[in-house]
Amino acid sequence: MIRQLHHVQLAMPEGQEDQAVRFYADLLGLEPDPKPKALANRGGVWFRRGDVRVHLGVEAPFSPAKKAHPAFLCGDLNALAKVLTGAAYPVRWDEKLSGYRRFYTEDPFGNRIEFLQPAP
Repeated sequence: MIRQLHHVQLAMPEGQEDQAVRFYADLLGLEPDPKPKALANRGGVWFRRGDVRVHLGVEAPFSPAKKAHPAFLCGDLNALAKVLTGAAYPVRWDEKLSGYRRFYTEDPFGNRIEFLQPAP
Protein backbone atom coordinates (compact mmCIF):
# COMPACT_ATOMS: atom_id res chain seq x y z
CA MET A 1 0.00 0.00 0.00
CA ILE A 2 1.02 3.62 -0.45
CA ARG A 3 3.14 5.03 2.39
CA GLN A 4 4.00 8.50 1.14
CA LEU A 5 4.30 10.63 -1.97
CA HIS A 6 7.76 10.34 -3.52
CA HIS A 7 7.62 13.36 -5.84
CA VAL A 8 5.40 15.63 -7.88
CA GLN A 9 6.15 16.06 -11.58
CA LEU A 10 5.28 19.27 -13.39
CA ALA A 11 5.85 20.09 -17.04
CA MET A 12 8.00 22.88 -18.39
CA PRO A 13 9.03 24.11 -21.84
CA GLU A 14 12.36 23.05 -23.30
CA GLY A 15 15.42 25.13 -22.43
CA GLN A 16 13.89 26.96 -19.44
CA GLU A 17 15.85 25.25 -16.64
CA ASP A 18 17.36 28.57 -15.46
CA GLN A 19 13.87 30.01 -14.89
CA ALA A 20 12.92 26.87 -12.95
CA VAL A 21 15.97 27.28 -10.70
CA ARG A 22 15.20 30.96 -10.06
CA PHE A 23 11.65 30.11 -8.96
CA TYR A 24 11.92 26.77 -7.18
CA ALA A 25 15.39 27.22 -5.65
CA ASP A 26 15.97 30.95 -5.32
CA LEU A 27 12.42 31.96 -4.30
CA LEU A 28 10.97 28.81 -2.71
CA GLY A 29 14.16 27.50 -1.10
CA LEU A 30 14.20 24.03 -2.66
CA GLU A 31 17.62 22.65 -3.56
CA PRO A 32 18.50 21.38 -7.03
CA ASP A 33 18.61 17.57 -6.90
CA PRO A 34 20.88 16.04 -9.56
CA LYS A 35 19.06 13.86 -12.05
CA PRO A 36 20.39 10.36 -12.70
CA LYS A 37 22.73 10.19 -15.72
CA ALA A 38 20.22 8.08 -17.65
CA LEU A 39 17.62 10.89 -17.37
CA ALA A 40 19.79 14.01 -17.52
CA ASN A 41 19.76 14.29 -21.33
CA ARG A 42 15.96 14.68 -21.34
CA GLY A 43 16.20 18.21 -19.95
CA GLY A 44 14.23 19.52 -17.01
CA VAL A 45 15.39 19.89 -13.45
CA TRP A 46 14.67 18.25 -10.10
CA PHE A 47 14.41 19.90 -6.66
CA ARG A 48 14.32 18.64 -3.11
CA ARG A 49 14.13 19.84 0.47
CA GLY A 50 13.87 17.06 3.03
CA ASP A 51 11.07 14.75 1.90
CA VAL A 52 9.61 17.33 -0.51
CA ARG A 53 10.58 16.53 -4.10
CA VAL A 54 9.52 18.40 -7.24
CA HIS A 55 10.53 17.20 -10.70
CA LEU A 56 10.12 19.44 -13.73
CA GLY A 57 10.18 17.57 -17.01
CA VAL A 58 10.29 18.96 -20.52
CA GLU A 59 7.07 18.54 -22.45
CA ALA A 60 6.59 19.43 -26.10
CA PRO A 61 4.27 20.85 -26.99
CA PHE A 62 4.05 22.44 -23.56
CA SER A 63 0.78 23.30 -21.86
CA PRO A 64 0.74 24.52 -18.23
CA ALA A 65 -1.38 22.79 -15.59
CA LYS A 66 -4.13 25.28 -14.75
CA LYS A 67 -6.25 23.09 -12.41
CA ALA A 68 -4.08 20.15 -11.27
CA HIS A 69 -1.41 21.38 -8.86
CA PRO A 70 0.88 20.57 -5.95
CA ALA A 71 0.06 22.10 -2.56
CA PHE A 72 2.97 22.90 -0.25
CA LEU A 73 2.63 23.33 3.52
CA CYS A 74 4.54 26.43 4.66
CA GLY A 75 5.81 27.73 7.97
CA ASP A 76 5.35 31.44 7.21
CA LEU A 77 2.78 32.01 4.50
CA ASN A 78 2.87 35.80 4.78
CA ALA A 79 6.65 35.91 4.27
CA LEU A 80 6.39 33.67 1.22
CA ALA A 81 3.60 35.83 -0.22
CA LYS A 82 5.85 38.89 0.14
CA VAL A 83 8.76 37.11 -1.58
CA LEU A 84 6.58 36.05 -4.51
CA THR A 85 4.88 39.44 -4.84
CA GLY A 86 8.29 41.13 -4.76
CA ALA A 87 9.40 38.88 -7.61
CA ALA A 88 6.26 39.81 -9.64
CA TYR A 89 4.43 36.50 -9.18
CA PRO A 90 0.68 36.76 -8.52
CA VAL A 91 -0.64 35.84 -5.07
CA ARG A 92 -4.34 34.97 -4.99
CA TRP A 93 -5.61 34.34 -1.47
CA ASP A 94 -8.37 31.77 -1.00
CA GLU A 95 -10.30 31.34 2.25
CA LYS A 96 -12.42 28.35 1.20
CA LEU A 97 -10.46 25.59 3.00
CA SER A 98 -11.45 25.38 6.64
CA GLY A 99 -8.53 25.23 9.06
CA TYR A 100 -5.97 26.67 6.63
CA ARG A 101 -4.80 29.95 5.22
CA ARG A 102 -3.75 29.54 1.60
CA PHE A 103 -2.97 31.21 -1.69
CA TYR A 104 -2.28 30.22 -5.27
CA THR A 105 0.35 31.43 -7.71
CA GLU A 106 1.87 30.21 -10.97
CA ASP A 107 5.42 29.12 -11.60
CA PRO A 108 7.31 30.81 -14.47
CA PHE A 109 5.62 28.42 -16.92
CA GLY A 110 2.03 29.02 -15.80
CA ASN A 111 1.63 25.86 -13.69
CA ARG A 112 -0.75 26.39 -10.76
CA ILE A 113 0.92 26.11 -7.33
CA GLU A 114 -0.83 26.20 -3.93
CA PHE A 115 0.77 27.18 -0.61
CA LEU A 116 -0.99 26.68 2.70
CA GLN A 117 -0.47 26.99 6.42
CA PRO A 118 -2.63 25.72 9.28
CA ALA A 119 -4.82 28.55 10.59
CA PRO A 120 -3.96 29.81 14.06
